[in-house]
Order: sequence, then C-alpha cells, then structure tokens
Amino acid sequence: MSARSSQKGIGMIEVLVALIILAIGVLGYVMLQVRAMEATVEGTQRIQAINIARDLAERVRANRDGWLGTNTYSAELSGTQARASTTPNCATTYCNAAQLADFDVAELSGYATQYGMTLGMSACPNTNGRQCLFVAWGDTLPTNSTSNTSSCVNGNAYRTNSTCVMMEVY
Repeated sequence: MSARSSQKGIGMIEVLVALIILAIGVLGYVMLQVRAMEATVEGTQRIQAINIARDLAERVRANRDGWLGTNTYSAELSGTQARASTTPNCATTYCNAAQLADFDVAELSGYATQYGMTLGMSACPNTNGRQCLFVAWGDTLPTNSTSNTSSCVNGNAYRTNSTCVMMEVY
C-alpha cells in the first residue's frame, strides 16, 4: 500500500508532453484545412477561366465573319488596348460582324475583370495559324512567351506555377 500511495496524480511533465502532442496534431489538421481552402480557391478560378474561354470560343464560332473576315477577335485580344467601349449593345441592337466581335470581347473582358482575370490571344504553338485564347489570373500574363517568365505558356508547355488556361479557338 505504500507504493500505491506514492503516486498521487499525473506529474506536470506528463501533462506538458500530452499538450505538446495534442498541439502538433491540431497544427497538422489546421495546415491540412489551409491547403484544402487554397485548392478550392484554385479550382474555382480554373472553372471560371474555362467558362470564360469556352464562352468566347462559342461566340467566335457563332460569328464566323467576325473571325474570318475582319478577325476582330484576334486583333482586340492580342493587344493590351482598351476593349471596344463604344460598341453598341448587340444584345438589343442589330450589329454587323465586327461590331458583334467588339461587343463579345468587351463583354467577356468585363466578366474576366470581375474575377481578377485578363484575356489574351496569340498563335498556338505547333499549329498552322490557329489562335489560342489565354485566360490568366494572379501574376500570370495571358501570353505565350519564351522570354517573359510571367507568361502563361513557354513555347509548348505551361510554365511552372502559372495560373492560366489556354484554349484553341478556330
């Protein structure tokens, strides 16, 4: 009975060790949650970018004269100038092919800007004159460049850590 009476409770060291182990476990869980949140945000941005690119690609296919005739889409998306701000509202007014292309680019550029994204277009790598549409966000530029490390694509491949989507438009 004397051996048992000498253990009157848990020692302070044992409590501290248990708290440290618990803290490490909780910290791991918190870091897992942070990474899951980051992945969710990235996935949402990619979905928004794909939807914008798909919408513009479908508008290009519907307005073949704006693509093949004047190539207004490519001209507006390959530069950094302001997107057609004087175009009539083609949703309510009749527009010719060039005006409709201006309207489409202005409308989708506005959507992209709302999500913190930018649009661009340039020749696709290893194709016969086909154009690629770029939707980029964060610090990534919507371009294909071998010299600019902020560009979306480096020749034939996405740059490491780029935040963008590339879609072929024809």
